[in-house]
Amino acid sequence: MMRVVVLGAAAGGGVPQWNCGCSVCRAAFADRDLRRTQASLAVSADGDHWFLINASPDLRQQVIATPQLHPKPGALRHSPIAGVILTNGEVDAVAGLLSMREGSPFAIYAHAKVLAILKANSIFNVLNEKLVSRRPIETDRRFEPTLPDGTPSGLGVVAFAVPGKGAWYLEGQAHPGGDVADGDTLGLTITDKATGQSIHVLTACARVTDDLKARLAGAPLVLFDGTVWRDDELITAGLGHKTGQAMGHIAMSGDAGAIAALGDLDIARKLFVHINNSNPALLCCSAEREAAERAGWEIPSDGTEVTL
Repeated sequence: MMRVVVLGAAAGGGVPQWNCGCSVCRAAFADRDLRRTQASLAVSADGDHWFLINASPDLRQQVIATPQLHPKPGALRHSPIAGVILTNGEVDAVAGLLSMREGSPFAIYAHAKVLAILKANSIFNVLNEKLVSRRPIETDRRFEPTLPDGTPSGLGVVAFAVPGKGAWYLEGQAHPGGDVADGDTLGLTITDKATGQSIHVLTACARVTDDLKARLAGAPLVLFDGTVWRDDELITAGLGHKTGQAMGHIAMSGDAGAIAALGDLDIARKLFVHINNSNPALLCCSAEREAAERAGWEIPSDGTEVTL
């Protein structure tokens, strides 16, 4: 039985962002129920050992808020977190690794391009590689993450390239991982080996291709990039100068948006994650939220758990 916990559902900066007075952030400053931490998930095949999908800057707060990730009673040093699987090298996917520097063993699984980013930044050396191994993953090649003692986790993982872009802080600079096209933006298919049930996780995706549609069709659960409602919403709201596409994220709405593109794929349960503070679908009574829910999509709160 596979369990999935949404540790955080927001895009970079969370909701509310510390310096933002937009309508969503103003509402979230006043209402705890609207608040979201930055996107990260936890997945387990047995309920005792968990693998994080990305390590957000809010990871310490998320662990505290999630009993499943607390040290077991009576243990002086212990964590149920057995590993971290990175889907990209953005700040909101890797910064939480720095909160895991207290000497517990776990593994980091990432594409070689993302591991090269970590290697190029000496601050990540606080993670002692004798305890925290860095394991490269290849696209379209299944692997089974292991527990710290080397035993199987019961999860099968396939990483696959999706349309996207590299980390914004590397724009205009040489990429530490070289010029290989794929690797900066990955989706994941995670399978419970005991039941055969699979989920798909895409925290960033710039567009839905025919190959991606075929991969997601009929899935029991998809967690998908919900950064913006409209491609130009940051610009029209006066919050930024980039479109969603320019940031590597598909819009929820529109003829080419995620809702339309994935609408006829017979996906049993669909959750948007990595939702930006500019996105009005976060507001429970908004027309955008109603449209998303009418199309079968959920806007999860932090702590939402799904069992398959």
